Amino acid sequence: MLYNLLYPLHTVYSFFNVFRYITFRTIYAIVTALVISFLIGPWVTRLLKRHQIGEEIGGDGPESHKHKSGTPTMGGVMILIAVLVSTVLWADMTNSYIWLVIFSTIGFGLIGFWDDYLKCVVKKKKGLLPRYKFGFQIIVALIVALGLYQSEAYSTILSVPLFKDLTPDIGIFYIPFAILVIVGASNAVNLTDGLDGLAVGPVMMTAMAYLIVAYATGRTDFSEYLLIPYIEGAGELAVFCGAIIGAGLGFLWFNAYPADIFMGDVGSLPLGGALGTVAVISKHELLLVLVGGIFVIEALSVIFQVISFKSRGKRVFLMAPIHHHFELKGWQEPKIVVRFWILSIILALLSLSTLKLR
Repeated sequence: MLYNLLYPLHTVYSFFNVFRYITFRTIYAIVTALVISFLIGPWVTRLLKRHQIGEEIGGDGPESHKHKSGTPTMGGVMILIAVLVSTVLWADMTNSYIWLVIFSTIGFGLIGFWDDYLKCVVKKKKGLLPRYKFGFQIIVALIVALGLYQSEAYSTILSVPLFKDLTPDIGIFYIPFAILVIVGASNAVNLTDGLDGLAVGPVMMTAMAYLIVAYATGRTDFSEYLLIPYIEGAGELAVFCGAIIGAGLGFLWFNAYPADIFMGDVGSLPLGGALGTVAVISKHELLLVLVGGIFVIEALSVIFQVISFKSRGKRVFLMAPIHHHFELKGWQEPKIVVRFWILSIILALLSLSTLKLR
């Protein structure tokens, strides 16, 4: 919004010319989201405590988590406010891709809010039934996918990391593929959110990687040099990714061990959905498997655990998702979180290296 309001004034005051630069607006999107998180964090925490909206630790996690019962949850509201306000302030609001990621973020955020509300306020232990939860997620992702598919400027060609000449065009099958990426990312982040600060660290690393990817794909010179698809207007998504990083840093201030507040589904579902949407728009969908490797591992650990138990009656892990397995192996919670962050940083660096290794 500031870009749309202030940049036209550059013909009168040269200072306003800085608003044309995505890098400038991305930096201030990070700062703005961080400041908003710091400002509203204590208020959100107090509000949740006042209304007794706290996490109920049942039999799904290790016994060591029992002391966390009552910790305010639904703190993802803080992240959503910071991300959306910062994006609206610093992004080009005439850019259709910005509106798509905003729609995706709000859509998944509402689903997460509904699920948390049922669990924490209505005291319905299971929350939103899986068939409704997945159904609404698919609807939101379908709208995003159709919006892209019907755009004349958008291509259904896939960019395969490490292979510059392998660019299959999957045509109409791009729609279910995009849905799979977005919904899969949303639920993978949701599964990762099980320890203090665990999910938000990899989310920020993934957002940082896609900030660079989006910026590169939105520039003809960078995309031509790196032999990656050029997506006109995709560079604006760097501002949105910056907002996620700033909001994540601010939330981590309150969510670091021992957490004063939990993210809840209202935070994890939209963050995953937003990252999946950015991956789809920037035409680096498959790269998400590498850069978001922590989320993939967490999701696969649950899948393998369920399949093994139902088919053989035996568990692969002591408990799934896999971060609980390491807890039961004797690892302390902060050690698990920091080690997963380290792995996430490594995976983000490896994913960025694939932009050149083709």
